[in-house]
Amino acid sequence: MTLTSDLTGRRALVTGASRGIGATVAESLAAAGVDLVLSARDTHDLEQQAVRLREQYGVDATTAPADLAQPAEVSRLAVTATQHPRGLDILVNNAGISIPEPATAVTVENWDAVMNVNLRAASLLAAHVGATMAERGSGKIVNIASAAATRALRDHYVYCISKAGLVMATEMLALELGPHGVQANVVCPTVVMTEMGQKVWGEEAKSAPMLSRIPAGRFADPADVAAAVLYLASPAADMINGVTLPVDGGYSVT
Repeated sequence: MTLTSDLTGRRALVTGASRGIGATVAESLAAAGVDLVLSARDTHDLEQQAVRLREQYGVDATTAPADLAQPAEVSRLAVTATQHPRGLDILVNNAGISIPEPATAVTVENWDAVMNVNLRAASLLAAHVGATMAERGSGKIVNIASAAATRALRDHYVYCISKAGLVMATEMLALELGPHGVQANVVCPTVVMTEMGQKVWGEEAKSAPMLSRIPAGRFADPADVAAAVLYLASPAADMINGVTLPVDGGYSVT
């Protein structure tokens, strides 16, 4: 088998697809010929993204707005994405939020806000979609976690816990769905300079200590994450299952 980025004929659901990592992942999949279901809360940006991808790449790109903090909307999104004659071949769980704060300052409200989106929504969506993939005998689930899932990060108490939980959820999906032809893997980037990343790490005083721990000497770009997702979503990764893939420039070995 040769490596290829031609995934024509496959369908993918990408959450958090209106901006940042999700938008770049969606574009990378569209460039590979993947038809898309794009989900996010921002309906205006989401629809603009769908129109652009249809015009630029000639793929079928539809939108399915959802507030993933609401369990009913998670279930509705799963049904919307999978109730198609061709089913769903790829799920990219990218939607996530961060409310930086230390353990001593955490509130119930912030705990719930982060956990509901980063862990509960991603885990339940993967479980619902994964069940339909297993019935069809094939599928790819790619969860986007963080280097903070495997290395403690000061002032990111709930965020670290939520992403660490997502790593274990991925391993469970790999274990239980693997025998049915479904691969589940998780990508763990270092800081990615999206709009959210800029808000948290934009100040040099905050970013310099983190950069000093990354041998590559830079933070990640959304394209770095998208390249990893595209590989894991492709037939080239059919034997890759339950893997935590760092996209961190070497941060995890320091």
